[in-house]
Amino acid sequence: MINQTLRNAVFFTIAIFAATLTVPAFAASNKTMTVDATAYNSVSGQTDGDPWVAAWNNRLKPGQKVIAVSRDLEKRGLTNGAKVKIEGLSGTYTVRDRMNKRFRNRIDVWMGKDTRKARRWGKRKLKISLVR
Repeated sequence: MINQTLRNAVFFTIAIFAATLTVPAFAASNKTMTVDATAYNSVSGQTDGDPWVAAWNNRLKPGQKVIAVSRDLEKRGLTNGAKVKIEGLSGTYTVRDRMNKRFRNRIDVWMGKDTRKARRWGKRKLKISLVR
C-alpha cells in the first residue's frame, strides 16, 4: 500500500514537471505563420538611445540580417538569437531586437541606415518560419 502511494506520488510529480517543460507551439512545429512585416533603421527617432544597440544589448553591424519581433511572438519561440526564414527574402534572419508592446503579430526587418529602402518596403503580410 505504501509502495503504491509512493509510486503514485512520484508519477504525479513527474507529470506536473513534464507539463511545465512544453515547447512553444511555433518552435515545436515546422509550420509557417503569417505576420505583418515592416522595416526600420538605425537612425535617431526610430530607436531608443544608441541606434546601433538592440533591445537585448546586441550591437548591430552593417550587412547583418536582423529582425525585431513583437512581444507576443517571443512566446511562440521567436526570442533573442532565433533564426527565421522570411518569405520573399533570401537567407536567414536572426531575431536581435524587440518591438514596443503595442505591436502584435509583427516583425520589423532591419535595414541599417537606408531609410529610402525601408519606406519602399512599407508594410506587408508574409510568412515566416523558425529555423532549427
